[in-house]
Amino acid sequence: MSGSPRPAPVEATLTVGPAPSPAPPLVRPPRAHSLAGHVRVAAAFIVLMVLVSGVAYPALVTAIADVIDPGSAGGSLIKYPNGTVEGSEYLAQNMSAGKLGPELFWARPSLTDYNTTLGADSPPGPTDPALQALLNETIAYMKLYGNFTVNATLPFWWVAPSASSVDPDLVPEAVLVQVPRVAMNNNLTIGFVQDFVNARIVQPILPDVGVAYVNVLELDIALLEYTGNPAW
Repeated sequence: MSGSPRPAPVEATLTVGPAPSPAPPLVRPPRAHSLAGHVRVAAAFIVLMVLVSGVAYPALVTAIADVIDPGSAGGSLIKYPNGTVEGSEYLAQNMSAGKLGPELFWARPSLTDYNTTLGADSPPGPTDPALQALLNETIAYMKLYGNFTVNATLPFWWVAPSASSVDPDLVPEAVLVQVPRVAMNNNLTIGFVQDFVNARIVQPILPDVGVAYVNVLELDIALLEYTGNPAW
């Protein structure tokens, strides 16, 4: 009807709610440990330790030792005046062998023939065949200085092997007992050779601590230099 009032328009109400949360990211499950991975890590660790402990550390220690004490770091080598290396001051040699044997001072007997690659055994027992060999060598030493059954006195250090069988040191008495032989074979006086030995006796650092000794290898090289003989 034209005369009836028109109804008011109905307004739509839009309700805005919270925005939807985004979808969670795709999470991959952790990788399972593999044997190959463990092997690679172990191998890398071994290589690293070998480089550190087998290369870097020894190189560092050697470099420091070269500065502090070059001689010891290089093996404590004994050289002739021309620079030829004869050996180490810590290792005895068989000076009784060779054509110059009678002219040189001898070191203690050795159960390994002064071979540094062989471990020294314990002293031989009464039934060990090595005992007879050692006894024969001792008797041969004693025969050089007269009748070994009467009036024969030799220092124990000269007729008994050391624990390592390569000990180059002897007590002065064991060196001086060889003076007559060395003097005779080098056409030197006994007095001169005695003084030659006495000048090379190393005294202990403290009194009554340790014993005096002579390094036989150093003594022989000094004697060869004096007499002008070539190396044995």
